[in-house]
Amino acid sequence: MRIRLDRTMCDGFGICAKHAPEYFSLDDWGYASLIGNGTVPEADRPAVLRALLDCPVHAIIEMHEGEPVHDRPSQPTPGAVSADDDANGDHADAVRDERMLPGL
Repeated sequence: MRIRLDRTMCDGFGICAKHAPEYFSLDDWGYASLIGNGTVPEADRPAVLRALLDCPVHAIIEMHEGEPVHDRPSQPTPGAVSADDDANGDHADAVRDERMLPGL
């Protein structure tokens, strides 16, 4: 098992360090850091999995073989319709029309 910690998501609850102190340390403000390279031996898997599942902000991510590591979400393909656009409607036309109205 391999994990990574997204420190930008960590809110400092410290649950990870409670469950798996060999893999997570807390700084002075309570924010977590990953100890080591994220490789978890089978013997330690239950504790680290408990930390992953109990993290209230999902800052611990299990990596799968061949999965690239992304530090930020990938950018959408230009012209692609996302689930949000489909659910909420594409407001680009409304914004474009608003700019065309004189005196606003």
